[in-house]
Amino acid sequence: MDADTLITGATVITMDSQRRVIRDGAVAIAGDAIVAVGKSAELAGIVARDVVDGRGWVLTPGFINCHVHITETLIRGFIPEALPFDEELGRWVIPLYKGHTPAEQAVSARLAIAAMLRTGTTTFLEAGTMLAFDDIMGAIEGTGIRARTGRWTEDRAWDPSADAQGLTRDALAALEGDLARYPQDGRRIAAWPNLIGHNTATDALWQQVTELAKRTGTGVSAHMSPVGDDAQWYLTHTGQRPVAHLDQLGVLGPHLNLVHMVHIDAQEAALVAHSGTNVTHCPGAAIRCGFGATRYGLFPEMAAAGVNIALGTDGADNHDIMRVMTLMAALFKDARQDRALFPAHQVLEMATVNGAKVLGLADTIGSIAVGMKADIATHDTRRPEWQPINNPVDQLVWSADGRGVHSVWVDGVRVVDTYRCTMIDEDALYAEAQAMADDVLARSGLPALAQWPIV
Repeated sequence: MDADTLITGATVITMDSQRRVIRDGAVAIAGDAIVAVGKSAELAGIVARDVVDGRGWVLTPGFINCHVHITETLIRGFIPEALPFDEELGRWVIPLYKGHTPAEQAVSARLAIAAMLRTGTTTFLEAGTMLAFDDIMGAIEGTGIRARTGRWTEDRAWDPSADAQGLTRDALAALEGDLARYPQDGRRIAAWPNLIGHNTATDALWQQVTELAKRTGTGVSAHMSPVGDDAQWYLTHTGQRPVAHLDQLGVLGPHLNLVHMVHIDAQEAALVAHSGTNVTHCPGAAIRCGFGATRYGLFPEMAAAGVNIALGTDGADNHDIMRVMTLMAALFKDARQDRALFPAHQVLEMATVNGAKVLGLADTIGSIAVGMKADIATHDTRRPEWQPINNPVDQLVWSADGRGVHSVWVDGVRVVDTYRCTMIDEDALYAEAQAMADDVLARSGLPALAQWPIV
């Protein structure tokens, strides 16, 4: 057998159907696919153009981040921590979002992608908050990452004088146009008809977007119930909690990814499980924003009921999903005083095979197996946090983080090599991002509220 790339001598956490962990393992890549996996001695007869010495590496499938805002990076660290949720969104986050120029959104997206690639994420599902959609898609294209993205979509007429039907019609038309220009036809980067969620979409748009997703083989991702406000709004206006109302509309199902889902009740959890709806948890964002995930979240119950739970990094602060994995493995052990909850191997599934299922790509990405896309992250164990190596799965989740990611392949292309992106000029990007961030914050008119003086 011939191959383009052969990685040898590594410990391979395959995430295959048997969940094999292969010591002194090898992976062969031809084109964009994995063509052989096994012991190094078993693959010794493969002739490869590029033979990579993987001794000292742990290989994992590329991680899958199922909820990330890629155009928030320029405002990283600027929004005060202690704001009420409504004030944070209404006075800070949304105005800052909408104050970016298309060029600034594009640079912000590339910075987020550099952070993801450098920490082992090879695929992401964007949060449905892209404004300058075509500009951002153009910026993503050259990075090498795999992505499903969505524009900022809402249609609820908060002003009684607004043309409510026109808002719905325009929102759907924009999404249909995106899917026509960036179809899910095998390309790495494609559009999804995502919704902002919460209470911002009408029943009509929910139903039309669901039909559009099913017709095009895509999916829908939407925020729901990070705090209690969503439930209160739906109870007041529909007489039902959010998930019960979505169930009545007929929009739940395996095509749907509901994000956050902290303030739900047992009936909503059961509806999610029965319908096959996916849930993405963002534990880092939940803790930072004080959502109450450990007090109210029914994630252990949803997992026990068979709900497919994936992970996301959410906003600007952190794009390293390995840090998120550590949090997910820890939070509910402490909250429920049950050390058996969410062990490391289950959390690693959330960041790989579960994420692939959310995206409808379970037969394509999420594991290192013959026929799968060659999306691979290599973790350098010649670092103190990795030594000695006794259980690589546990240590990946509990001891390591994304700073140990040495190299990354997406579709068989090496997009990170020796801790640097190969398709992004990082130095130029960082300089451009800093200059643009200074401009965005200056134009916003918002005060810099750092607790200590920055002189």
